[in-house]
Amino acid sequence: MVAVTLCTAILASCTKAEPPLRVGANVWPGYETLYLARSLGYYNNTPIRLVDYPSGTEEVRAYRNGEIEAAGISIDQALVLAATNPDVRIVVVMDFSNGGDVILGKPEIQNVQGLKNRPVGVESSALGAFIITRALEQKGMSPQDIKIVSLGVSEHERAFKQGTVDAVVTFGSARTKLLAAGAKLLFESSQIPGEIVDVLIVRNEVIEKQPKALQALVDGRFRALDYLTKNPQDAAIKIAPRTGVTPEQFLESLKGLRSPDLPENQKLLAKTDPSLLNGVKRLSQVMLDNKLLPKAVDTAPLLDDRLVRNVKL
Repeated sequence: MVAVTLCTAILASCTKAEPPLRVGANVWPGYETLYLARSLGYYNNTPIRLVDYPSGTEEVRAYRNGEIEAAGISIDQALVLAATNPDVRIVVVMDFSNGGDVILGKPEIQNVQGLKNRPVGVESSALGAFIITRALEQKGMSPQDIKIVSLGVSEHERAFKQGTVDAVVTFGSARTKLLAAGAKLLFESSQIPGEIVDVLIVRNEVIEKQPKALQALVDGRFRALDYLTKNPQDAAIKIAPRTGVTPEQFLESLKGLRSPDLPENQKLLAKTDPSLLNGVKRLSQVMLDNKLLPKAVDTAPLLDDRLVRNVKL
């Protein structure tokens, strides 16, 4: 009886399930390849759990609290995390925002200057603050010239339509729906090219402790990006229900970003192409100057090419 019990215990320890790799993401077109990979079965038999959050702000909080091991967030949020969590590593460049992030205003507001003294809805995150700061800077203005109204992403559409705010810094489905409802485009991320980048971050120790799951996550993501490129209509049909827009609207939203392929990722993260590293340094300085970063960050260790270097499609 003792022998049977002992064998059972040994067998249980040998077959103990690997802890799931918890990956945070929010509804943004650039992250949807992660969900497409899951839909296509690329993560089958791998302990990967995608966890939805309303915005990057909640993801940052979850990362700090140890609730997730990886996250799809904007690079400014990665810098904010890195300022207090030196274990942050950027392992995939998901996309460059090229019009996906916008400032939308009431139809009668002609330009960014027209926002003076008006209530503007902004998510209380580094990204929202960064976009409004950069847009106002280009017109010789500052956030003190407008009335900032802190709004969660889920509140953007309703607050704008109800007149709580005269303009909103937004993205994703809210951007799509508000433009369709007649909102005026006042500013878009294409006006600050290369400054808004979305990335996949992981804890450095996780790269060492859960290498197989992480590699499967990254492999599947690039396979899904390839599928989206070759089969856009079918991919959009699979993705659209989760994002709350039609397949056509999802494909239209992709025009507001550029997703670098595997070879470009390998060059950027290995720093053989220094443009990303230089951009991160520049962004870090802008954030410091505008008090959006608590302290300077050593940006070089952030970029990590270990996973993209070993991707198998």
